[in-house]
Amino acid sequence: MTTAPQEPTASHASSSPDILSPAFAADPYGAYRTMRAHAPLIRHEATDSYLISRYEDVERVFRDKAGEFTTDNYDWQIEPVHGRTILQLSGREHAVRRALVAPAFRGRELQEKFLPVIERNARELIDAFRHSGETDLVEAFATRFPVLVIADMLGLDKADHDRFHAWYTTVIAFLGNLAGDPDVAAAGERTRQEFAAYMIPVIQRRRSAPGDDLLSALCTAEVDGVRMSDEDIKAFCSLLLAAGGETTDKAIASIFANLLGHPEQLAAVREDRSLIDRAFAETLRFTPPVHMIMRQTAVEVELSGGTVPAGATVTCLIGAANRDESRYRDPDRFDIFRTDLTGTTAFSAAADHLAFALGRHFCVGALLARAEVEAGVNQLLDAMPDVRLADGYVPSEQGVFTRGPTSLPVRFTPVGARPDRG
Repeated sequence: MTTAPQEPTASHASSSPDILSPAFAADPYGAYRTMRAHAPLIRHEATDSYLISRYEDVERVFRDKAGEFTTDNYDWQIEPVHGRTILQLSGREHAVRRALVAPAFRGRELQEKFLPVIERNARELIDAFRHSGETDLVEAFATRFPVLVIADMLGLDKADHDRFHAWYTTVIAFLGNLAGDPDVAAAGERTRQEFAAYMIPVIQRRRSAPGDDLLSALCTAEVDGVRMSDEDIKAFCSLLLAAGGETTDKAIASIFANLLGHPEQLAAVREDRSLIDRAFAETLRFTPPVHMIMRQTAVEVELSGGTVPAGATVTCLIGAANRDESRYRDPDRFDIFRTDLTGTTAFSAAADHLAFALGRHFCVGALLARAEVEAGVNQLLDAMPDVRLADGYVPSEQGVFTRGPTSLPVRFTPVGARPDRG
């Protein structure tokens, strides 16, 4: 890097919040306010990146209408644990690979083939605690549900759930290893080898004898004469387990943490289940599962607060941008009824929040996450109509790169053996 951003003042730069500090991990939102107001562009030495925190800047990076940004950062950020993925591709190569995987995550196929899988997995998990009158929603449901759904969609053995969960937890730790801990890095690279040893034989068997599952569809799909290699499919499955597991896990936990903290909004959602979409969209804005996504500059770029040189890493602080005062009214308030967030477009590339990114790299699994959240929240509310936090418990988030509640003990009056919905 040859130039530094023209920050407001040198003293301001020296007093900017440190995203690797314990204080930031405990509560990043105050730090985000300071950044947006006084240091919208920070050269962060420890991560060798430029931090941006304002909505207009993060939106510009994600949309990238001028071709100023690339995903070359994923070469070192995710390839060591996943292999080369669709996130690293551009142009026709990216368009073809996305066309190969996208159909399973679109409306009709998702609804007809995979919604029953989602509903069944939610029901089976809830059946294990519906009569108990108490549970930890994170441990008993949120951390298990999305991984089981993805394993079921792929036609993998759900008895291997603990292995899948351990792998994606290690991968997420690798992605969030901003301080460069060598043990975390080594564990992530071991996971790539272990996952490949598990998946490649499964992929080869599925090529020989395809079934009616997503993995078979990936093995047989063809667009413009291009088919996915074993390595392509393995990398995509690894990415799907990690990204789809971690984000939906934290989203479901956060939705309930937010609603339980706002009983009147919880009551509204309980009475009108069409509000689940709004609750999910507002949770994605207010407490997004992923707080930062990186990009690389292809050219020198002017952003709020100064200049970023070509070839630099830009850390887009989603958690900060989604609470930007210039974009949202009273942004530090959770409000599923807010008028400056559009629920109908919240799960598309036209979203007016940044939790799924935007543009050509908009999250391909957004509709899957929506379907999982709708099914999960519906069935949980049916099974626990008077759900409330355990006495004296105050939910708290943990994490820097990804963030959400690690525990959510609740109490409820048990109802019938089966939910009315699903």
